Amino acid sequence: MRHTWIFLLAMFLAVPAMAQKDKVDQRLENSGAVITEILNIPDNIPQSLLDKARCVIILPSVLKGAFIFGASYGRGDMVCRRGKTFDGPWGPPVMMMLAGGSFGFQIGGQATDFVLLVMNNDGAKSLLSSKVKLGADASVAAGPVGRNAAASTDAYMRSEILTYSRARGVFAGISLAGSTLRPDNEADAALYGHDVSPNRIIAGDVPMPGSAAIMIRVLSHHSPRLNP
Repeated sequence: MRHTWIFLLAMFLAVPAMAQKDKVDQRLENSGAVITEILNIPDNIPQSLLDKARCVIILPSVLKGAFIFGASYGRGDMVCRRGKTFDGPWGPPVMMMLAGGSFGFQIGGQATDFVLLVMNNDGAKSLLSSKVKLGADASVAAGPVGRNAAASTDAYMRSEILTYSRARGVFAGISLAGSTLRPDNEADAALYGHDVSPNRIIAGDVPMPGSAAIMIRVLSHHSPRLNP
């Protein structure tokens, strides 16, 4: 009888963990779909910028709603090039959380896909270690579009993070400045089966999740190596 209760207790505790794992896997699959679609449209991220990016953050279907004061909240993931200087192949994902707000006379709501390019090592290291406020802790700018767009202006060269969005709702062009990004440690634990730091994930101390396969394959195809 005692063994039966232990078994039932283990099953009771396992169900929420499995549900959390399924949600995280779905986030990664959604990210794979978003980056596939964005990189396959004609006017997308300039190749020169993608090749310089140390990390790519994908936030699918970030929710925004506002009545005078707008707020955003979303979950996604960040994949970085392996190695201490972020110059290797794309590694396993670190799950991320976005939170922020915007002020304006806006009424309604929307879900927007965001893609952020982390353009230097300092920006990547700061995102892996703590919560980062965009525009304050890390310089941020809206990225140019078009594969052949000029991407060497001072604004782009100085910025640690470049942001892109794909709006599906009633709002468009809402800036991410003032929002915060931080690692989602709970989701990382669910994905990899144990507590693991973002730095260990980026170092490749965990297996590549199957749910990240499409995202990694697409990034590896479009930008297989760093070109600083």
